[in-house]
Amino acid sequence: MNICFLYPGQGAQYPGMGKDLYESKISVRQLFDLASDACCCDARQLLFDSSEAELKETKNTQIAITLMNLAVRRYLMEGGVESTGCAGFSLGEWSAMVDAGVLTEEEVFPIVLKRAELMTAAVEQLALPGGSGMAAVIGLAADAVEAAVMEIEGVYPANYNSPDQTVISGTAEAVAAASEACKSAGARRVIPLKVSGPFHTPLLEEARSAFERYLSGRELQNPSKSLYSNASGAEVHSIDDLRRYASLQISSPVRWTSEEEKISADGYDLCIECGPGKVLTGLWKKCGAALNCLPAGTKESIDTVLEEVHKSDK
Repeated sequence: MNICFLYPGQGAQYPGMGKDLYESKISVRQLFDLASDACCCDARQLLFDSSEAELKETKNTQIAITLMNLAVRRYLMEGGVESTGCAGFSLGEWSAMVDAGVLTEEEVFPIVLKRAELMTAAVEQLALPGGSGMAAVIGLAADAVEAAVMEIEGVYPANYNSPDQTVISGTAEAVAAASEACKSAGARRVIPLKVSGPFHTPLLEEARSAFERYLSGRELQNPSKSLYSNASGAEVHSIDDLRRYASLQISSPVRWTSEEEKISADGYDLCIECGPGKVLTGLWKKCGAALNCLPAGTKESIDTVLEEVHKSDK
């Protein structure tokens, strides 16, 4: 069976995530130890005991989400289910790179930690009087969102999530103004997101540039399976493109709808959301693809996925 693993990013986190996996699998506990050593932190405490506010901090979120995504991957692989292609939403793209053999589990944690530090520093250096943020615009087509925010300085379309959901990002004042403009244009709802910066916008150009320099010194491998990029919305084939897109992703939009279209056309039998929550599963349903996507973020849901996949293989 051809399966595409989809890995969620920031915003999917919640306190206590992964505890059932940790208690069920030795391999997951070993992964927690690996992450703790690589990031000089107590990964168990971070995921299980942190408050929602603590998990929202970019540094903590990026370690926690990456660890959770890869823990789910380990659980699925032990159950005999592996991917033939993979994609990740924003931060989740780094989990997909591990899945595609671009780098190892041990190598990825220092990279996402550095990414988080650079993004945090860039947000702090902006010193925006009212802060910054992101909001999901629901029930309005992407081109209408683009038109609504075009004349508002300091806000940008950041995530193209589904045909009727686009995330805007920028200064808090500009996001508030753009939210009202989108409502006036016909948006059904505008929902503030649990993030700590104006991600995927030109406001983070400093972080993009610094991360590009950092990444130039890291060894990466060509993808061993199909790997899809947020920045291009298409499959990535070379290390040069990997480096460029991985850095560009910080300051440019996530073109998730384009990735969904490409994945849908590439002959997979199933998609599995490997990580906390069901955000990507929900977005997948909205894209209208005939291809099914199953959530796998808890022991119970993963066991259900394993049962369904093995049943289909018979």
